[in-house]
Amino acid sequence: MSTVKKLPGLAAGIKDKLIQQALERKLRQAAAPAGQALARPAEKKAEIPEEHYRFHLHPGYQQLRIINDGASRLGVKNPFFKLHEGTAGAATRISGNGYINYASYNYLNMSGDPDVIAAAKDAIDRYGTSVSASRLVSGERPVHRELETEIAALYGVDDAITFVSGHATNVSTIGYLFGPRDLVLHDELIHNSVLQGIQLSGARRLPFPHNDWEALDAILNDQRRQFERVLIVLEGIYSMDGDYPDLPRFIEVKQRHRAFLMVDEAHSLGVMGTRGYGISEHFGVDGKDVDIWMGTLSKTLAGCGGYIAGETALVEHLKFLAPGFLYSVGMPPSVAAASLAALRKMKQSPDRVAALQARGRFFLQQARAAGIDTGTSTGLAVVPAITGSSLKATRASAELFKQGINVQPILYPAVPEKSARLRLGIPWRCCPCWRCASSPPCCRIDAMTARR
Repeated sequence: MSTVKKLPGLAAGIKDKLIQQALERKLRQAAAPAGQALARPAEKKAEIPEEHYRFHLHPGYQQLRIINDGASRLGVKNPFFKLHEGTAGAATRISGNGYINYASYNYLNMSGDPDVIAAAKDAIDRYGTSVSASRLVSGERPVHRELETEIAALYGVDDAITFVSGHATNVSTIGYLFGPRDLVLHDELIHNSVLQGIQLSGARRLPFPHNDWEALDAILNDQRRQFERVLIVLEGIYSMDGDYPDLPRFIEVKQRHRAFLMVDEAHSLGVMGTRGYGISEHFGVDGKDVDIWMGTLSKTLAGCGGYIAGETALVEHLKFLAPGFLYSVGMPPSVAAASLAALRKMKQSPDRVAALQARGRFFLQQARAAGIDTGTSTGLAVVPAITGSSLKATRASAELFKQGINVQPILYPAVPEKSARLRLGIPWRCCPCWRCASSPPCCRIDAMTARR
C-alpha cells in the first residue's frame, strides 16, 4: 500500500507539475545573488561586464601589463624570449653575437652531438616526421619501445612509458592515478606540473618544508589513516635551488606509512651519480624502492617529452587509461631516437658526468668566495645567485648580457619576491671556444661577480 500523501482536490499529474515548478523556482533563487531578483534574458546580456569576454581585460593579462609597464619606466628591458640562432649549449649566438650560455639544461652537450643528430636524421628517413596518431591506434614505432626499455633498465625496474610533454607527464600521471579520497604530500618547492596534476586529481594537497623528511613523517603520523592512497612527491635536484633530498630517509618514511613515493628527475638524470644515472645511483638505493620514477627527455637526453618508470602494473595502467597518453599523438620518431642515442652515449661517457660535477663544484666555490648568495645549492646542475628582488635580478641579467654572458633572471611569482635570482645552469663545458675542459677559470666567475 502506498504511503505517498495526496494533495486533496488535485489530480496526480497536476500535483507533480506544481511540485516540479516549485523546485525549479527554488533552484533559480538559490543561484541568484542574495537580495537580487533574477534578471530577464535581455537584462542578463546588458549586465555582463566586458572583462568577462575580452582577453585584454583578463586579470592575469592586466597584471602582466602592470609589471611590464613598470619595468619600462625603470629602463629595464624584457630579458625573456631571446632568439638563439643555433644550438644552445655551453655557448650560443644571439643577434649575431657569441655568448657564454648559462640559460640551458643541455648538461652533457648531447643536444648538438653528432651521434645524436645522426640518430634523429635516420629516424626521419625511416619513419617520417610524425607518427600521426596515438600510439594505441597506429602510432607505435620500434624506437619508442627501445627508448622505454633503456630507461627502465637504467632504474632497474620493470618498464617505462614516454609522454610527448614533460609537464604533461606529471599532470597526466598524478591527475589520473589519484582522486578525492587520496592525499598528495609534496615538497614546498615542487614543480608547477605536480601542483597542476594534484589539482586535476581532486586529491587533498599538503606541502611539507623543503627536504624535511621529519616534518613529512609527522604529517603522515597525523593524516595517513584518513585517506586511501597517499603519494609523496620529491625532485631529484630542485630546479630553482640546485639541492636534493636525502632519498633513503624519504624511502624509509614512505615504507613505514605504506605510501607511494614519486621522484621527479628532470634535472638529476645525467648530473648525479658516477655514471649520471641520477639520485638512486648517488645514494646507492634500489630503483624499486621508489614507486614512480619521472623524468624529462629535454635536458640531458636532448629531446622533448617525459617518462614514467616503475612496475609493470603502473606502466600498463597509464598506457591504456591515462588520458594524457591515450588521447595524445605518439612522440615523433626523431625525438625518441635522439633521446635514445643520448641515453646510450651518457652510459658510455662517465667522463662527461665527472667533468660536469667538477665544474659545478668549482663554480659554486668561486661564487661563494665572491660573496654571492647561492642558497642551498650543491653545485649540481643549478647554481642560483639570489639577489633579493626581481628588479635587481633583471638588472644583473642585463649587465651580464652586455659582458657576453647569457643568464636568465627568475622573478616573482616563480619564486618569492625576496628570493628573486639569477639561475645558472652549469654545462659540461663552459666557454665558447671549448678550450677549457680542464681549466675552469674560463667560466668567467669574475664577470658575474664584478657588479653583484
